[in-house]
This record gives sequence, structure tokens and C-alpha cells, in this order.
Amino acid sequence: MGRLLEAIFLPHPPIMVPEVGGEELAKISSTVASAREVAREAAKLAPDVVVIISPHGPVFRDAVGLWATHELKGDLSAFRAPQIRFRYTLDQELTRDIAAAAGQEGIPVVLLDEKSSRRYGLIPELDHGMMVPLYFLREAGLEKPLVAMGMAFMEREKLYAFGAALARAVKASSRRAVLIASGDLSHRLTPGAPAGYDPQGEIFDHRLKELLAAFDVAGILALPEELAERAGECGLRSFIMGLGALDGHRVEGQVFSYEGPFGVGYLVARFFLKEEDPQRSLLKKDPERKDSGLSFPARLAKESLEHYLRTGRILPVPKDLPPEMERRAGVFVSIKKFGQLRGCIGTISPVRSNIAEEIIYNALSAGLEDPRFPPVRAEELPYLEYSVDVLEEPEPVNSLEDLDPRVYGVIVSSGPRKGLLLPDLEGIDTPEEQVTIAKRKAGIGPNEPCRLARFRVTRYR
Repeated sequence: MGRLLEAIFLPHPPIMVPEVGGEELAKISSTVASAREVAREAAKLAPDVVVIISPHGPVFRDAVGLWATHELKGDLSAFRAPQIRFRYTLDQELTRDIAAAAGQEGIPVVLLDEKSSRRYGLIPELDHGMMVPLYFLREAGLEKPLVAMGMAFMEREKLYAFGAALARAVKASSRRAVLIASGDLSHRLTPGAPAGYDPQGEIFDHRLKELLAAFDVAGILALPEELAERAGECGLRSFIMGLGALDGHRVEGQVFSYEGPFGVGYLVARFFLKEEDPQRSLLKKDPERKDSGLSFPARLAKESLEHYLRTGRILPVPKDLPPEMERRAGVFVSIKKFGQLRGCIGTISPVRSNIAEEIIYNALSAGLEDPRFPPVRAEELPYLEYSVDVLEEPEPVNSLEDLDPRVYGVIVSSGPRKGLLLPDLEGIDTPEEQVTIAKRKAGIGPNEPCRLARFRVTRYR
């Protein structure tokens, strides 16, 4: 039986390599020292194979590309160090096993042998995202066959599930493996940075470093996509694939260093797998246990969307409703996936016979008709969380002083245009922010006058 021993997160700037960096190496001394330390520790484990994920490898939008040639070679001639050249044999058997394990989970994979590489216009080679980490492994005396792949622009939960499938394939083999997730953080840390400057770059790097240090995987999966895009990172997807390989285990590890002197964030971290612990899996949830804590309204919203995606029919209103579900009221249903909004639609005033029916229909609208998101697919259902807000009757107010975004939702209106924002939303702390967002949703200009109304909700999860 095989075993995944650890996952190492390494940056890949060629300047880390002494033959490339020269005197500049002193500016990232902590990064280089940390890379050497984790490489030495990996060498002590004496793995049979190194699995490496690079954001500069074969990258597809809807599939994970795995090199399936007999060998890969590469050099750093593009970085004025042609003498740094490597040639590695690929573990083709384990590569195929990983592809098969991912396929069993419905995760698309492309095996890139010589023929398929030509078809996609790719040249089988070790890119610098692989070369730089491998430099430090070689320096530490670790030179083993590779399983080499790129990241993919798939949804985060699929990348995570791919990592879990990878770990299962390793376990089913006879290999002891070390996984390297290669990636840099923000490329926009400072004015003059390679991808330009964005103040969100530093925020992204700090948050990701903080989450990795706490091994808060759910928090990493929930990082806002807009934040990652503004940061201009290249490592998040590689890291998520690596984290997926740790799913369902107790994990010990640490962040060794973080630096960004050239406007790009470089982070080194190591996570060592301990015993299996199904309670720590984000993928293998017991549906009954997961649902046991849901309120009736949240469970009804969940059942409505799941029933429709399974059968194509609308869920009938249950018999023997709780008394509070029999009256009429406006209802909003919110759906999140890994902490990120996946859909939210509702009715300010009731349009159905009772609150239960309002929930059933609004859950379908939130999951399938929110114009900000594509319709929910059946394979997403295990990852979704639901909340239901039942609205009290709105009351008009005269000024922002009558609003409190923690207590009241707000309705803004101007003629036929109307926008609503629910209360107690993360990141909205002032009435000014609340009204600004509500006006934007309604298509009302920021300086355009409007009528205000506030309302309370009963929130069910």
C-alpha cells in the first residue's frame, strides 16, 4: 500500500536559483533558506516518487493536464542559466492511476503523451514552475521519478476533489510520494510589480498566509474570487489541489516564510500527513448528519432545489407545516458554496399561499435564475449551504440615521426601480454602504434621490 507523505508549497521565481539570482539572492534569503530546509526534510523521507503541480505546466480551462510521456527535460536558459538542465523519468503507471481515480469522480483529465501534446500544440518539458522546486530537491539529494501536471481553471471544489483522488491513487499504489504544489502569490504587491500594482494584492497574500498557518482549508476555498483576481496570483489553484490531497487526515505543518521584495509574494509551507480522520474531510459528509442541524425553512429550501434537479418537478408543499410557516410573508433564500455566495433571490411581498411555498419557489430561483451566477448543477449539491430570511413588513424611514445594517435590511426605490439588501451581511458595516449597494442593485445613481424603507427579518439556517 502506498502513502502520500507530505505536501510542500513552494514558490518558483528563477531568481531563487543561485546561478540565476546572484547578488539579488540576498533579498529573498528567507525564501531560499526555507526552500532548502523543506527540501532536506523531504529527502529524509526517502519517497519513491515526487508529484509536482505547476501553474505554468499544461493548463486547461476544464480539465487537469498530466504529462504522460516517458520523460521530461528542461533548463533555465531563458533565465541566463543554461547550465541548469534536468531530465526526469515520469512514473507513467501512477500518472494513469491518478487520471483514472479522477475520472471516477467525474473530474476531466487530459493525458498528454507525444501525440496528444502535438494535437494541443504543447511541448512536453519541465517548465520553470517545476524546475525551481526541483532544483532544491536535487540539491538536497532527492531525485526520483515524477508525476507532473499543470493546474486547471476549473471550479475550486473540483480542484480540491482532484487532489483527494490523487491521494487515493497514491494510497492504492506501492509508492511513497511527496507532493509539491508550485505557485507564487500576488504579482501586484508594489508599484512597478510585474503585473502592476493593486492594494488588494497585499490583502490577499496576508489572508492566504494566515489561513494556511491555521490550516483553515474551508477558509481558503472561500477566498473571494475577485480578491484573487485583483491580486494577480498564480499559486492558489495549485495550492487547492495540494490541500485536496490532504483531505480526511490530521495534518501537522507550518508556514516557514513569506517575502515579497520584488512585488511578488513568495511563500514556503509544509504539511505532513498524520492518521486518517474522516471528520476532517470536506468531501465525505454524512448527508443525514449534515442536515440534522438545519432549521425547517433551510431544509425545505435544500430539498426544493435537490428535488427539482433530480426529478425536474417542483417539490409539493409538505403537510403538517409548523404554524409559523402557514402565514404569508416575503422570503429570501440565499445559497453559499464554500462560504461564497452562489445565489440569492426572494420576494419583498408574498406571492404564494404561505411561507413554505414561498421558500420552495424562491429556492429554485436562487439556485437556477440568479443572473449573477450560472445555474446550480447536480454535482454541486453536496457543497451548498442554505439560509432563509422571512421578511417583516417594511416601514418607511426619513434618513440614514434610522438605519442599522446589523438589525435592519433596506429597500431603496425611485419610480419603478427598487433594490433590497438584507441585514447583517458580512463586510457591510454602515448605513451608507448598505444604501449605496442597494441603489447600485436597483440601477439608481449614487447621487440620485430615493425613498428608503427598513425591515427586520427572521433568519433561518
